[in-house]
Amino acid sequence: MIGVLVVDDDFRVAQIHAGFVAALRGFTVAGLAHTAAEARALAAERTPALVLLDVYLPDESGLALLPELDADVIMATAAADPVSVRTALRHGALHYLIKPFTAGALAARLTAYARYRGALGAGGELSQAALDGAVRALYAPLHAEPPAPKGQSPVTARLIAEALQRAEEPRSATEIADRVGISRATAQRYLAALAQGGRVKVTLRYGATGRPEHQYAWSPR
Repeated sequence: MIGVLVVDDDFRVAQIHAGFVAALRGFTVAGLAHTAAEARALAAERTPALVLLDVYLPDESGLALLPELDADVIMATAAADPVSVRTALRHGALHYLIKPFTAGALAARLTAYARYRGALGAGGELSQAALDGAVRALYAPLHAEPPAPKGQSPVTARLIAEALQRAEEPRSATEIADRVGISRATAQRYLAALAQGGRVKVTLRYGATGRPEHQYAWSPR
């Protein structure tokens, strides 16, 4: 499991981002910090592999904290000015996410990070080709959200995608409809479009009686 420390001054936002992390297979939340001081202490105590770091912390800028962290870092912040972005990347941030972002946007970067770690974790010396492959895995095109098919709402498509990404196991169209707040028929249309686009895997669940039920699971590229 890849431990992630979530650092954000807003308690509610930190909880939301932690929920995004916890919903992704292979990742676990190593802790939540709301100040730079808390982040230092938790990073030293729990040694997370990755830190989601905000710039706007009450006691110190996250950009000042970044070089001190003995962990990989993805910025997750509302700071969208070029100076902040350049500073973060110069000091080693692997990715830069501008708030507000979706679960899918974060999942895309975390999945890329997991591939990057896997490519570098085999042991022994790396060939240039292996190193290039690890870098490509980290910065390959990111598919944060599937485009909505013509005639469908991008907002509804995103909500359904996020519901599937958070699910720990395959879900039925009825379960997704209840979670998103739409009709079962509408959920089925969107799920079918996502499956056709390769973003959702469809399986069948056989019960004791009746017809088999379709089950849907997110399939990150």
